[in-house]
Order: sequence, then structure tokens, then C-alpha cells
Amino acid sequence: MIDRRYIELTDHQIIDLIIQEKKTGLFEILYQRYYKKVLDKCYSILKNRKMAEEFTLEILSKVFEKIETHKRNASFSSWLYAITYNHCIEYLRHKNKLHYPEWNRNNQLPEVIDDIPEEDISAIKFERVQKILDMIHPEEKALLLMKYQDNIPVKLIQSTFRISESAAKMRIKRARARVLHLYYQLYKE
Repeated sequence: MIDRRYIELTDHQIIDLIIQEKKTGLFEILYQRYYKKVLDKCYSILKNRKMAEEFTLEILSKVFEKIETHKRNASFSSWLYAITYNHCIEYLRHKNKLHYPEWNRNNQLPEVIDDIPEEDISAIKFERVQKILDMIHPEEKALLLMKYQDNIPVKLIQSTFRISESAAKMRIKRARARVLHLYYQLYKE
């Protein structure tokens, strides 16, 4: 049973206690805080509930083992989500031989105007975007979710995908353009 006073602590305070005072049992608090969120992220990429559950356990075990490598330049949740996306994408790359640069060449975008009026973007329906996210490459989906849903810094996205910062920014821009292109192709009235 975990002492209730620990539950009120921030993620970083808990991590400090785990590392400095070897209170490894406190990881249970982080586990409880993030299990469902990691599970949902895995499921959104893998589209398989059982596999998402297995991956969630693997990811949280990996995070526990590597907790000492967490740096304070990003929040714990950003670091955890970056590990989550990377784990799922690596699996899909290996399983499906999904090589993003090759896939992108085979799925070229027509010239897309970057300056879409803000009112057009605000009119986009969430359910439709969800369908389109399932149509694009898993790496593009992960990039967009990391950037716009989880607010993960570009530096952490860059290191997660092992690409340069400019490549990360370009891929995010391209993924956003692809989603907007598909949205207008499918739903523009």
C-alpha cells in the first residue's frame, strides 16, 4: 500500500525519490497515472487492443528500468509518450517493413497550399480527422499526435525518430499538409 502523501507529489518528485532514495515502489503511482494514456496511444497506432495492452506493459517496464536516464529538459509525460510512440512505430516498421521515405515517395502530395484560412481549419470535424489519421502512414500519425495532441517538443520528437530537427519539422509540416489534403479531398462540400 502506498502512503497517500506520495500520491500528491509531482512526477519529478516521485522520480527523484525513486532514483535518490531507491523507493522503487513509488513507480506504482506513475504506473497508475499513465497506464490508460499509454494504452490509448498504443491502441491508436496499433489498432489491436490485446497487442496495445502487451505493449503498454512492455513500455512501462522499459520506463521503470530506464527511469534514471530521464532528463529534466522534458516532462515525464512527454518522455513517456515519446518512448510509447517509438516502441509502436519500431514494431510497425519491423513487422510491415514500413520505410517512411519510400512510402512518402510512393504517396506524393500534390502541391498543397500551406496558408489555409484559420476559419477553414476550425470547421474541420474531429471524427473525420480521426478517420484520415488512420489513412496516413503511422509515422506521420505519430508525429502529428506527438506535436498537436501531446505537445511534445520538436527536440524530443527529433530524438525519438532519430532525425534532424529540420527533418522533424518538415515531416510534421508534410503530415499536416497530407491530412488537410485528404480532408478536403474527401469532405469539402
